[in-house]
Amino acid sequence: MREKITGTQLKWLWLAALVVVIDLGTKAMATAMLTYGDPVPVIPMFNLTLLHNTGAAFSFLAGAAGWQRWFFVTLALVVSVVLVGWLRNLQRHETWSAIAIVLILGGALGNVYDRVVHGYVVDFLHFYWQDWHFPAFNLADTAITIGAAMMILDMFRKPTDSGTPANGSE
Repeated sequence: MREKITGTQLKWLWLAALVVVIDLGTKAMATAMLTYGDPVPVIPMFNLTLLHNTGAAFSFLAGAAGWQRWFFVTLALVVSVVLVGWLRNLQRHETWSAIAIVLILGGALGNVYDRVVHGYVVDFLHFYWQDWHFPAFNLADTAITIGAAMMILDMFRKPTDSGTPANGSE
């Protein structure tokens, strides 16, 4: 039986750190350079608009009494621990999964920082079409979305485990 080699994918944690640094840097720039709620047109269908989100994705629970801040911090930290454990247990050849995990991890930690320090997440990327406006987001949200999309694609790339040996004998 072949031994599973684990722990080698922790080398990708640098990418999670890079996501956090770039995310927090762009949020700091947006906070310093933009006026809250005042859209700055960049190209048709895209503005830079500084907004603060006390809720989750799409401002879910933003109107709650404040308990959601620590709920989302706790949730993100628990998910982060699970993601690092998952990363640790990946096999050497599972690079795609490792990158997806660290993108989600970096995005989650970037938003956790905002919630702990500010009490809200700084959003500033604002897409729209005519009168329809997509909720503003940030680079942490982008990293989470890309990581999640990579995981979904990975489900289609990998053959399913049917429980039978590869050579067909039982």
